Amino acid sequence: MVDVAAPAPSRAARAAFGLNAGVAWLGLVLTLVISGAGGYAESVPPRGLYGLHPDGAAGVVSRLADTLSYFTIWSNVVVAVSATLLVLRPTRTGFLERVIRLDALLMITVTAIVYQVLLAPTADVVGWSRLTDPILHVVTPALTVLVWLVAGPRGWVTGRLVPFALVVPLAWVAWMLGRGAVVGAYPYDFTNVVALGYGSVATTLVLILVFGLVVASVLWGVDALLTRRSRRRG
Repeated sequence: MVDVAAPAPSRAARAAFGLNAGVAWLGLVLTLVISGAGGYAESVPPRGLYGLHPDGAAGVVSRLADTLSYFTIWSNVVVAVSATLLVLRPTRTGFLERVIRLDALLMITVTAIVYQVLLAPTADVVGWSRLTDPILHVVTPALTVLVWLVAGPRGWVTGRLVPFALVVPLAWVAWMLGRGAVVGAYPYDFTNVVALGYGSVATTLVLILVFGLVVASVLWGVDALLTRRSRRRG
């Protein structure tokens, strides 16, 4: 699809996109730096989960590879890229830009919900995690949705785009399972193939992906409603 020029967003909207991008990039950079430096408190993980690394410099690659394999990190990266594009290319409304925007909203929303429902109740947040976990799982998701509700862009989400919102999540599933088969470790309890087996993990992932489609459909409906209201005011 050829990119189409759109009216430039207001200065306030671009500032909101910039804030969103800055917070997302901050959380990512802090997480990667602390992880690479071995700053997170480590303990022996349950069998089949990330967390076993050589000490010191020898473990940098291993720690970073694990960090970059979490869905949370992928979702924050997509948010950061989407918001950055809205700052740098605010009038471009091509297919790719709109899919990335919907992916950002979908993935960061799922990240926040899954974290609160499945992970937070048993998470042991200590040390540097007390700084980075809230940014990745609470602040960036809340800010992303708030900025979208207030600043848009409006009219970008359509029914045709909803299935494409699963492209990046499916890519993460393929990467996570493929890498896990090689290293014998997985990011989350509910993806732990070693402990649960492929059948149980696949069932959970399918349910989460279906939930993702529901979230994308809700975003479509909300965007349509806000777009109609915006046109009436205009």
